[in-house]
Amino acid sequence: MATVLITGANRGIGLALARAYVARGDTVLAACRVTSKALTDLGAKVYEGVEVGDDASVDRLATSLGNTQVDVLINNAGIHSNETLDDLSFDRIRKQMEVNAYGPLRVTRALLPHLHEGSKVVIVTSRSGSIGDNGSGRTYGYRMSKAAVNMAGVNLALDLKPRGIPVLLLHPGMVKTDMGGGPGSVEAKEAAARMVARIDEMSLDNTGTFRHAEGYALPW
Repeated sequence: MATVLITGANRGIGLALARAYVARGDTVLAACRVTSKALTDLGAKVYEGVEVGDDASVDRLATSLGNTQVDVLINNAGIHSNETLDDLSFDRIRKQMEVNAYGPLRVTRALLPHLHEGSKVVIVTSRSGSIGDNGSGRTYGYRMSKAAVNMAGVNLALDLKPRGIPVLLLHPGMVKTDMGGGPGSVEAKEAAARMVARIDEMSLDNTGTFRHAEGYALPW
């Protein structure tokens, strides 16, 4: 049985991941800004008031864990807006960078004392952050923030490998959530099952890789 900490666990993919891990008997630590009835009913240990874009909030989360050791850290919390060149909001772009790019680095750094050799760090990213895969433009803030967190993840993989901690950059695919959807989208439960399988496969041999939840590598 593992102890799994998930940020942004109150809805969408985060909630689906929490359900998947609870269902198989793992201990789930669910961090979120505001809990939901679905999360509360799940029976996970909920840490409310966690804003990954705020240093003090993340530090409070780390302190509240006490001596708890985390086996799997899933940096899932994120935000999305759709800036175009004709409708740029630098405030929205800055906010996405703070949450999507700096948030996983901030959380991972703060929780380092709770990680151990054999722990795993997961960053839920997006192929929208792939430079090689970008054929449509738009969504400036989201794309830039995900490209930035991909670099942070590779850095973390290099820095944490000597400590025996692998890092995975994981794209969930097109998922039916409040943040997205569209043709070919899968239900959050299905996406979570695929993600858990990829996380189970993590090792120091594949640390720092950028993968689709279906298992294949994505271009940077």
